Amino acid sequence: MTDLGPVAWPPAPIRTERLVLREPEARDRAAVIELLASPEVGAYLGGPRPRHELERELPKTPSGRPGRFIVDLDGAVIGQITLTRESGHLRQAAGKAELGYLFLPWSWGHGYAAEACAAVLDWFADAFLGEPVVLATQTANLRSMRLAAKLGFIEVERFEAYGAEQWFGTRPSATPSD
Repeated sequence: MTDLGPVAWPPAPIRTERLVLREPEARDRAAVIELLASPEVGAYLGGPRPRHELERELPKTPSGRPGRFIVDLDGAVIGQITLTRESGHLRQAAGKAELGYLFLPWSWGHGYAAEACAAVLDWFADAFLGEPVVLATQTANLRSMRLAAKLGFIEVERFEAYGAEQWFGTRPSATPSD
């Protein structure tokens, strides 16, 4: 997020039962390139980025911008999660905290995405009490649709963008009684 207000960035690493969510470091560069160049990961995001372009363009330390978490499993990067208000790609997300996630294919099917996203959403709810989070995904991305439902996102609308049907949902804000 570009405007974290009184919230300090980066937060202390967030630890779950199996994962550590932390700020990007120089040692993560190769894994981030693998993530962004993966045909499987890019299948619903307009395709993978060419590896040679990523090698040239990605800084030595992947962006440590506020709202970006590296997902670490036993010292190996398996993905990244973002919470950002910078959405220029969808009018529905403008000015709202939008959740994004990318995981390496070998980590799929083990519950890591749900575990990591839930932890980041809990951190966000504590730091930004009362603020909802939104999420957009292609309806054809069945894994992402299942994850959105598991995380408590509720459909707001479906629309066409990028040549495919998109799903846009919101996760109601946490309240002190939750």
